[in-house]
This record gives sequence, structure tokens and C-alpha cells, in this order.
Amino acid sequence: MRALEGRLQSCGINYFPARSTFAEANLKRDSAVFELIYFALKKHWDTVFPDSRNKKNHYVIDSTTIKLFQEIFKGSGLSKNNGKRKGGLKVHMAVQEQQYLPSIMHITQAAYNDVTFSKTISLPVGSTVVMDRGYRDHNLYNHWTTKKIRWITRTHPNSYYVVNRHFAVPLRQLQAGVLEDSVIKLGHPAKKVPKVNCRLIKYISPITGKYFEFITNDFKVKPLTIANLYKKRWSIELLFKRLKQNMPLQYFLGDNQNAIRIQIWCALIADLLLQVVRRQVKRKWAFSNIVSLIRLHLFNYLNLYTFLENPERCTIFSKPPDQNQLNLNLSG
Repeated sequence: MRALEGRLQSCGINYFPARSTFAEANLKRDSAVFELIYFALKKHWDTVFPDSRNKKNHYVIDSTTIKLFQEIFKGSGLSKNNGKRKGGLKVHMAVQEQQYLPSIMHITQAAYNDVTFSKTISLPVGSTVVMDRGYRDHNLYNHWTTKKIRWITRTHPNSYYVVNRHFAVPLRQLQAGVLEDSVIKLGHPAKKVPKVNCRLIKYISPITGKYFEFITNDFKVKPLTIANLYKKRWSIELLFKRLKQNMPLQYFLGDNQNAIRIQIWCALIADLLLQVVRRQVKRKWAFSNIVSLIRLHLFNYLNLYTFLENPERCTIFSKPPDQNQLNLNLSG
């Protein structure tokens, strides 16, 4: 800690800002600025990521919940016996399948239904959207079909449907785990629920033995293709895991919604820049190792790419090397 204080003082910073100072400042700053910075950076660096040349527009949508000790955002679930309840927020994302970075993101109360997010996103014509069954909305399914957007999801345990027609399943598809391929009408006949004409595919994984029921508005591709497209949901799970393991999203510097939104956007900006660095370095590094190394050398002066290519030979300065530029003096 003393070494860190010495480095800060050498930069003209004589004390650590108090947590309350951050909280008050972030109450006044607009979190939309940080949102714009994130998407501007993502647009600038999109060519680094594999899906930048992919015109298929495959999106995976899902959400993750972050718990809070205060009800700054309304949490889900019941209150405790004393009437108190912890807060929570949901981070909803739409991710292009190979990028592992959010292309669309909203932050809502944890108590909000996932469908709230799916109704707000605007996808280009010809897109494919893969989602969990928590996004069940018959009106939305029909709307996407009208807009020529392919959707793939799983049946909900409470789903009611009537089978109108069975397709013959080829032998290779049966051997790969496809059990049934049929056309169904989704929606209970006794209720005023919108009906959805879609396709039902029953599938069992040959590896894990787990059973799935997929529904989609795509009647053309092979049933196994639908099952494989749904597997791409794992990309967003990896993103959530990476953010929670490497970014400080368990502790927030502010006790207001705006400050929390700012900190989440800052975490995404840091994650994006670290991913850019990782993809441009030839030497293979685990993401967590890059995070640790950069955190360790945050107040050192070095060429980051040179360091990551060959840490043993890179020159590291604890003070800025002599350069032909003006020094930054911070006034007290």
C-alpha cells in the first residue's frame, strides 16, 4: 500500500479519493456517456473480433442477476421475516455468437421479467436470435416471424401445443439424437392467448443424455442444425462468467442507480479493451492472467504488447522515461 501511495504522489496525487467522493460524483454524471463510450470503442475495434466479417447476424440473448445489499434496484423474490429485502439488478445482453461481447445491453430491476428486454431490442431483417425459455412471449414470436427474424428457444414446462404434422426424420439425424420433428400450434385453445405456428424438435444429446425440446419458426433447415444453433447460447454464459470472475461487480462505489450503471459500463469498457489486447498479442494468454498482469503493472511504464509477447525481456519503468512532452501537473 505504501509503495502504491508513493507512485500516486509521484504523479501529483497526494491522497486517495474517499468512497463518498466517487458516490457523489457518479450521482451527477450521466451513465449514458459511458454507454456511448463503450459502443464507440466496440465499433472502432470490431474488426479484431471474428464476427466482424460474419454477415449472418446470429444473436444470443440472456440475462444475469447481480445482488445488492440495499434495495437500490428492486430485487426479485420474497422479503425476509423482518420485512427487509436485498436489492438486485439484471444485466440483459444480446451477444453475437463468436464475439463474447454485448452488442445490445440494458440494465433493469432484478424483479423485471426477461421479456421486458426482448421487447425493446431491434434486430436487422434476416437475423437469428437464440434465447432461453424465460423469454416466452407469443406476440413477440409472431412479430419476429413477420419481420423475417428466425428465433430458436426451448419449450416452457407450462407450454401447451397441438401437433399438426410430423416430418420423417432421416436415419443420420436419428443417430445424432433427433427424436421427433413436427409442426405445432403453440398456445392453449381455451385461453385468449395468441397462437404461434412453429416447429417442434425433440432432441437427446448423445454425449450427456440430456433431453431437450426446441421450438423455432424455421421450417427449412435440418433439425440437428437447430439443436447446434441452440448450443451457441454457451457463448453468453462464458461472457457472464468472465465478467463476474475478473471485474469488481460484487462491490459498488456508489449507493444510487446511476453510480451502479456507470460502474457496470466501466467494467464492460475494461473487458472490451482487455479482449482487444488479448486478440492482438501472438502469444497465447488466459484472460485472467492478462487481467492480473495489467493490474499488477498499472502504475508502471511499459509497452504492453512487447511485455505480453516476452515479459522476461521487456523494460519496465517505475517512473516515466524521459520524453519530449509536457508533464501533467494536478492542482490541489
